Amino acid sequence: MRFARLIFAMLLPAALLAPVILHAGEHPKLIMTRAGVEKIKAELGRVPLFDATLKKVRAQVDAEIEKGIDTPVPKDYSGGYTHERHKLNFATMQKAGVLFQILEDEKYANYVRDMLFQYEAMYKDLPLHPKERSYARGKLFWQNLNDSNWLVYVSQAYDAIYDWLSAAERETLEQNLFRPFADHISIDSPQFFNRVHNHATWGNAAVGMIGLVMGDDELVQRALYGVEDDRNGMGDKDDDGGFIREEGQQPGFLSNLEEPFSPDGYYTEGPYYQRYAMYPFLVFAQALHNVKPEMGIFEYKDGVLLKAVDALLNLSDADGEFFPINDGQKGMSYHARSLVTAVDITFHVGGQDPRLLGIAEKQGQVLLDDTGISVALAVRDGKTQPFEKKSINLSDGPDGKQGGVAVLRYGDEDLTLVYKYAAQGLSHGHYDKLSFSLYEKGEEVLQDYGLARFVNIEQKGGGNYLKENTTWAKQTIAHNTLTQNETSHFQGKYEIGSKHHSELYFYDDSNPDVQVVSATETNAYPGTALKRTMAIIKNEKFSKPFLLDILKVVSDKENQYDLPFYYMGQVMKVNFEYTIPVTLSVLGEQNGYQHLYLEGKGRPASGNTRFSWMANDKFYTLTSVTEAADELLFTRLGANDPEFNLRRDAAFMVRRKGSGTTVFVTVVEPHGSYSPVSEIALDSNSNIAGLKLVYDDEHYTAVSIEDLEGHTGMFIMSNKDATTSKQHELKIDFKEYSWSGPYSYLGL
Repeated sequence: MRFARLIFAMLLPAALLAPVILHAGEHPKLIMTRAGVEKIKAELGRVPLFDATLKKVRAQVDAEIEKGIDTPVPKDYSGGYTHERHKLNFATMQKAGVLFQILEDEKYANYVRDMLFQYEAMYKDLPLHPKERSYARGKLFWQNLNDSNWLVYVSQAYDAIYDWLSAAERETLEQNLFRPFADHISIDSPQFFNRVHNHATWGNAAVGMIGLVMGDDELVQRALYGVEDDRNGMGDKDDDGGFIREEGQQPGFLSNLEEPFSPDGYYTEGPYYQRYAMYPFLVFAQALHNVKPEMGIFEYKDGVLLKAVDALLNLSDADGEFFPINDGQKGMSYHARSLVTAVDITFHVGGQDPRLLGIAEKQGQVLLDDTGISVALAVRDGKTQPFEKKSINLSDGPDGKQGGVAVLRYGDEDLTLVYKYAAQGLSHGHYDKLSFSLYEKGEEVLQDYGLARFVNIEQKGGGNYLKENTTWAKQTIAHNTLTQNETSHFQGKYEIGSKHHSELYFYDDSNPDVQVVSATETNAYPGTALKRTMAIIKNEKFSKPFLLDILKVVSDKENQYDLPFYYMGQVMKVNFEYTIPVTLSVLGEQNGYQHLYLEGKGRPASGNTRFSWMANDKFYTLTSVTEAADELLFTRLGANDPEFNLRRDAAFMVRRKGSGTTVFVTVVEPHGSYSPVSEIALDSNSNIAGLKLVYDDEHYTAVSIEDLEGHTGMFIMSNKDATTSKQHELKIDFKEYSWSGPYSYLGL
């Protein structure tokens, strides 16, 4: 471990390796600065967005001051009173510190001081939290993650009143509260602090920020490079079921900048946790930027932190809600406070990109500090430009070579495909290689489940992850991808999945009417190779763009393949006969199957199976190339769920038994609309007359799409060579086709 750390250190820029010598300076100096405060005061009353935020925050803090200070003895999980009270306390202290600086009203400084001394009196004799579930228990909270949240925010509050406090008061707080607090997060909890994970990022930022306020070089070094720990932690599990640390991973804030982020700014845990982690990443970076500018922290890894904000904003739908890749709660959006911080800091230090102002205007608030006034002034001065989201392919892995996530968008998000071919995603990863979700104007058409958790709702497992997150949400069958022999990818084992990732075959968004992404997965099932190619196509013969999905499976033995599509809405019609059981049965015994009821079962009536549904007053048809022996299943979630922890979501599933090498071809076609006011349905039927797999071998695959008027389009792809300059020729039904590049599409 020490040798590995030495090698790691040799690769870091000299400015980052040099001991951090803190500038004495005046307070505040972390996020707010003395110069920034003076600028804010000079502009008060003339910057609408800033003034509105100030008014709102002042009302919130005044209401808390009126209630009085409460620092209860900790006893609850997330969602319980003591947990939520301490969360509200740290957020209110941070806001009160800001108000003191801006308004120069000592009631806010008094409030922060008095609360800090109540915590000081409590903390020096406080035992570990009584809830024993966590792998790293805090003292104020059941896990050190939340204790770190507290210290990140309180560091800012302390910075705001630092010069106002007496030297004796500062000495008491630092010796009895802040240093013991930082020691518990780090020295006492190396299994937490030394991770490469969002948990450790919060811990690193907490220790580093309080160190910057106090002028404690050792704490800042500890934050940047971790603590000495002879235990490697391998085999231990965290609160989310993932391993504590991979072998060879280096600890500290800089490692958390280096390893989870790809060069494109994609965060391997997925956008939900990227949103959560961006707050400690950016506030600690901003503090280092202000106190130690020569470190050049925002230039680290080619400016990856600033790229990460752009990547994260691009991983949201038309309504600003983040795509639920891996563990992710649906509905989380760029309106979250962490994204207000991300947008403001990035605008302030990253070249003042006017597109970020478009997000800031939608957020309707700014930070009450140097960065927030920069944003608010630019908005006031009419510099706003819209943040237009385009198609994007984001690499995964520290070197960008561990798969990725592609987002194909047609028009103004008229149709959006999210295609995941990424790495495991640490402990928050799901076993769903080559999975996808589909959106129309921000509404889910084919969904990803997200996580099985009711965040901060005490009635549901103390607000923590539920066991169904492991038994259902992480399992492969919970996603729109292929499951083989009712077994999840990598056997659903983290230690296997974390060693592998999918590979990009090609990506092309150069033609807005034909955008294609293709990726391969060769490790999910030994002896089986998967290649999934997905295209968003807009043709003048169709009223809306549609999705073409070609999933090629090559296996050295016969298997059972299940390909589900988790649709949102109400079934309209199908073109096959099916039976509905009188009594519901469970689809399987394990790997997520135990949570699925079988609601109906049928066989294909022809070479094309059609399944139509309506959602959000719009119609959709899934057309699939099927074989006579295929089974067509209607499933619904909810089996073996006695506490009703799972949503009752439905899926249409194609099951193919006794196949080795095979191809699944599907078109998902949005069409038409329904008005409940006029009660008129428009264009409620599919425009596809026929979908055919017209050619397939190891070298090429070709699919034809015929519309109701007899026009036929052809999509052909090379299975062996994806170089753009490669010339191809292929004869199909006595007709010669020639093209260059990995694919060709001839429109209808």
